[in-house]
Amino acid sequence: MRPFNPTILLGSLAVQLGGKNETDLRKCLEGRRYLLVLDDLWSIVEWDAIKEHLPETAASCIIITTRDENIAKHCSKDDINIYKLNHLVPDDACTLFTKKVFKEVVSLDERYPELVEPTKLILKKCRGLPLALVIIGGFLANQPKTAFEWRKMNEHISVELEMNPELETIKAILMKSYDGLPYYLKACFLYLAIFPEDQQIARTCLVRRWIAESYSSEVRGKSVEEVLDSYFMELISRSMILPSQQSIHSRKGIDSCHVHDLIREIAISKSMEENLVFTLEEGCSLNNQGTVRHLAISSNWKGDKCAFENILDLSRLRSLTVFGNWRQFYISDKMRLLRVLDLEGNWGLFNYHLEHIGKLVHLRYLSLRGHVRIHHLPNSLGNLRQLQTLDISGTCIIKLPRAIIKLVKMQCILASGIQKIAGGVEVPREIWKLKALHTLRVVDISSGKAALEDIKRLTRLRKLGLIGINKRNGQESCLAIACLSSLESLSLQSDGETGLSGCLDGLSSPPENLQSLKLIGSLVELPEWIKGVKNLVKLKLVWSSISEHDAAIQVLENLPNLATLRLLNDSFVGEEVSFSFHRESFPSLKVLELSCISNLKSVGFEEGAAPKLELLQYSKLRSSHSVGLFCGLPHLPRLKEFMLDRGDWHDIELVKYLRGQLAENRNRPVLKRWDEK
Repeated sequence: MRPFNPTILLGSLAVQLGGKNETDLRKCLEGRRYLLVLDDLWSIVEWDAIKEHLPETAASCIIITTRDENIAKHCSKDDINIYKLNHLVPDDACTLFTKKVFKEVVSLDERYPELVEPTKLILKKCRGLPLALVIIGGFLANQPKTAFEWRKMNEHISVELEMNPELETIKAILMKSYDGLPYYLKACFLYLAIFPEDQQIARTCLVRRWIAESYSSEVRGKSVEEVLDSYFMELISRSMILPSQQSIHSRKGIDSCHVHDLIREIAISKSMEENLVFTLEEGCSLNNQGTVRHLAISSNWKGDKCAFENILDLSRLRSLTVFGNWRQFYISDKMRLLRVLDLEGNWGLFNYHLEHIGKLVHLRYLSLRGHVRIHHLPNSLGNLRQLQTLDISGTCIIKLPRAIIKLVKMQCILASGIQKIAGGVEVPREIWKLKALHTLRVVDISSGKAALEDIKRLTRLRKLGLIGINKRNGQESCLAIACLSSLESLSLQSDGETGLSGCLDGLSSPPENLQSLKLIGSLVELPEWIKGVKNLVKLKLVWSSISEHDAAIQVLENLPNLATLRLLNDSFVGEEVSFSFHRESFPSLKVLELSCISNLKSVGFEEGAAPKLELLQYSKLRSSHSVGLFCGLPHLPRLKEFMLDRGDWHDIELVKYLRGQLAENRNRPVLKRWDEK
């Protein structure tokens, strides 16, 4: 019961077991076998208060349910005793829902074809959450079985949760999850109401926005970024946000998240109560909303400047996030306190729209990601002395303005061309003045060596990307990298067709803390120093043209912390390319991707190889024959998924072969299409 009172709870237990009060509980259970179920623990303190009164009797069992993974780990030191309940898969969710509605399992296609599409919408909203399926199904059981009624239910689910007594249980239970959050997580959670339904929210972008909003400060030697990154993971552990499927590529394990639709309704409801977030969308009320702190503009809003300025008090706005249909009046002189301006997208934003951006003097976060019509930044950018993050990835900007060296609080510059791999920007001289900079990518150094002299002095850099490496600047590149002792992530790309071969040999002592390494361009053979990067977690090789397959694999298999290995686009070449994963090799590998490697003939796993491998991704060249390519898949004890490229999914023989291999694996891994959720 809430609020939690250990005296009342333990006394009640003692009475039910034949005692008189809480002091009798241990006596009642001493020497007896018992099964005790404690449902919905909220904190470690609650468990500790109960545990001291429970004797450890042989063959007894205590089952605990909790929403917080950290509590589960505290209650049981052995992970084998922790069972994480997953949401229902689509077929099971549909079965449960229809059984609740019709009191039996029915085939909608045969008996109610008009309800098939509305049912899909409702199931999508519930996302496999049994509680929601049962309660909404029970509600619809007493409503007309018409497509109109079911669509209306789906469209107005947030209102129904507020007003409908039959659905109050869902909201009450979900509200418990929100109420149980510590104060520092509530603001972070409500901030997610900014993002649209089904939006994949990048972890790093979200954390940078939280930093700009001052949602935390340094704590006991931890940087602000580390603290807020831990907040992100705490929301994951409490199931308030859900990790996205593609997150397995991340060096940190989770690179993006999304919010369950019904949990999102709670975030929207609470954020509106507190005048925190307002979404401008088609059909929204034009009544004055007062002092909203965060404004999101939906892609379907068609209002004009007058309507925009009358909706709310722009002078108190802290963040503006635009999801489409750019209008020049969205940036207003009235936004004097704006800290976050997120314009990520690919719609009508041009250079002249940014001319007066320098008036937003409190701006800390600016994202123009994806706008291919943006070719340069205005000099007024130099007025943004508070700016911490500048994201111009996916634009056509090839040179940063000299004014940027005035922005001494800048921590993160993200710049890359419109292509996924190629592209970078030239940086002005004296970029070293940005002493707080910890992320700089991607810098084009092909036109000269001056930038490398500046980069060498950015000693706080943790993430660096360089493009344009060649024989002329290779030695200087290595010297600059060797000076960056804090470097954790490094991306190096060659200049055109010249490749990286011979350009990286001068890096005799790579940064000790390097965890992520991406090498793009012909190497012929792995640099000698890679075998010494013991903290490497993630390695990506693209167009590397490595011919000594066995020698390279022997180097990589001994890297003790390597968790993700991605070998792409002829990273290995030869008349026949074979990969042999030997016993006890790759002890930490969790993700292996093999994509578009010509003449790939065999990938074999001995028993005991890659004992932690969970995901194997494969994309073949059209001319390749893949049946029989993989052997030893049954030897991978942790394998969960084998992902096949969408184009290869139609190769019936290959799919049949892989399913046969996976069926022999005791862990029962599934075969999925690459883009499947």
